[in-house]
Amino acid sequence: MLRLFLAGLAILFACLNANAQDGGLQPILQDHQEIIVKSSRKTIKPAIDALAASGLPQAQVMLETWVAKDMWMRKSDGLFFAGKKAEGRSYELTDFDTGKVVGTFEKSDLKQLKPNSGVRAMIGTALVQFQLTDPDRKKRLAALKSIQRDSEGALLEPLRASVEDEPDVDLKAQKQRLERLLTIGYDEDVAARVAAIEEMSNDLGVDVRAALNPLVVTSRKTAADLPSDVNVAIILEPGSEALSRDDAYHLLVASDLAAPHVLPDDIRLALAANIDGGRVGGIPVAQLNNNTARTQAYNTLAEAGLVPALVTEADIDMALGAHVFFETYAEPSVEVTAAAEKALKKIELKVGLNQTLDLTLDAVSLASIYFLAAIGLAITFGVMGVINMAHGEFIMMGAYTGYVVQQYVPDHTVSIIVAIPMAFAVTFAMGVAMERLVIRWLYARPLETLLATFGISIALQQLAKNIFGTQARPLTAPGWLDGAWVMNDVVSISYIRIAIFVLALIFLGLFLYIMKRTRLGLEMRAVTQNPRMAGSMGINPGRVNMLTFGLGSGIAGIAGVAIGLFAKVTSDLGNDYIVQSFMTVVVGGVGNIWGALAGAGMIGFLQKGIEWMNPSNTLAAQTYMIIFIIIFIQFRPRGIIALKGRAAGD
Repeated sequence: MLRLFLAGLAILFACLNANAQDGGLQPILQDHQEIIVKSSRKTIKPAIDALAASGLPQAQVMLETWVAKDMWMRKSDGLFFAGKKAEGRSYELTDFDTGKVVGTFEKSDLKQLKPNSGVRAMIGTALVQFQLTDPDRKKRLAALKSIQRDSEGALLEPLRASVEDEPDVDLKAQKQRLERLLTIGYDEDVAARVAAIEEMSNDLGVDVRAALNPLVVTSRKTAADLPSDVNVAIILEPGSEALSRDDAYHLLVASDLAAPHVLPDDIRLALAANIDGGRVGGIPVAQLNNNTARTQAYNTLAEAGLVPALVTEADIDMALGAHVFFETYAEPSVEVTAAAEKALKKIELKVGLNQTLDLTLDAVSLASIYFLAAIGLAITFGVMGVINMAHGEFIMMGAYTGYVVQQYVPDHTVSIIVAIPMAFAVTFAMGVAMERLVIRWLYARPLETLLATFGISIALQQLAKNIFGTQARPLTAPGWLDGAWVMNDVVSISYIRIAIFVLALIFLGLFLYIMKRTRLGLEMRAVTQNPRMAGSMGINPGRVNMLTFGLGSGIAGIAGVAIGLFAKVTSDLGNDYIVQSFMTVVVGGVGNIWGALAGAGMIGFLQKGIEWMNPSNTLAAQTYMIIFIIIFIQFRPRGIIALKGRAAGD
């Protein structure tokens, strides 16, 4: 008999549900007409829940129409429609259930429904479950982003249901990941939450840590006895480093488990309020000019029950001894918090290792930039002993050459390919002209060389300002260099930095080939070690010096093209690299390409290390770096890799 009764109830419920679906949206809207018309965030939830639970396909269209403020109510019968502007002040109404136009009505016969921002947010949440399975990929992606921004437990099941039938591979992976994160935070099954935490413990994403951190948040509490229905993180001992005696008593007071301290101002107010015949507690007012007298008078009032009693040290000790102090997790499940703490420790270790890798990549990238900027100076300074203060301006000229090329070659890839040899040719020619006209007359006079090249650098800067102006000029990188190589949420490096690193390696190999495999390299090495002996062997030192200076200047021009891809191209561009270039050459070892490479690496790693320790002040990092280099040179004045032979003594 009972089985027949239950079966009858099931059939009745199914029929009622079918009738509701057959009736469409309008009956649901009419049931909640009042709260829909006067919608607010506090009252609208039952109507939105009923629409979302209806399972009707037209519910999505209706909710989207409502959010867009295109839903209207006909005043004559209170029915709801989608409205579209017609001629004049009339609107064309469309039925949500049938999708047919029911007629055109004047605006005075209608009421437009304009949900506020709070209601729109709740409608958007309800729309998510429909949009997760929408045929439009953009809507499905928008639904995922909406869940990521404002997740809640009610969205977990619709998200799970949409994963299996998701046709897009990328969206399916995003849904699976998001489902795991929502499982961690909202699933009622503890085992499922623990499994999800363990599965995501190898992920370094910020969203994973954002999902795990709330599970291990603790709050400090106190009670007469340790409660058994809370997830206790740690038991605290008053007077310990974790919980001072004063903090423990303040916690008791805040929990209404102990009397608060009576402050000096409270004592004065209480005494003033209880003056009787010029006395307070039997003590003349004139004698209440010290703490001892005021305390005595206050205690007398307390014994009479007129004011709260003072809290003594004995009272504090008694109160602390009668209570237990502890920290509890906001998450009630012990298994979940244990798994979350274990996962966070594992993630923290991996984040630290990846931060080290990221810092290393940044240091290598910076070192490659310094090496590329300094390699030309290493040639001229090392071979010729010329202190070229205009080296930075050759870098600037190379960057401007790239900018000019891009004005005539719109394709950025082709323009960079053309700009590199063009920058070399321009700066090589300028370097040769500078050596022939100025430098060769000042050999063996380093002070005059320094002053002359410094003057030339100022003149070149002013010339650049006159030609290109003072505003930064764009040197645009090719599209395939946009973005960064992202290994995970911690480690990334821009493609431009990678390209500069590769370019530095290419020029290292090219320079080694020139020095070891060509006649010019042989003559350069000979002149570096002993110019007089090289001259007596038939080598023209003047010609070698000219070509050496031109080669160094040309390489500086190519470095300018590379640096201009990520730095602002102005007449002051060279100033940012001239000091680092000289430091690279001096620290590495004058006249040695391997020394320049070692110096660039040392300076790059040192600067990034100091910036990591003090990230808010990059100027301080450069200052500390210079101080370190000054100290380093005191112990190794010839650099990391010093020249050997006769040249070492010059």
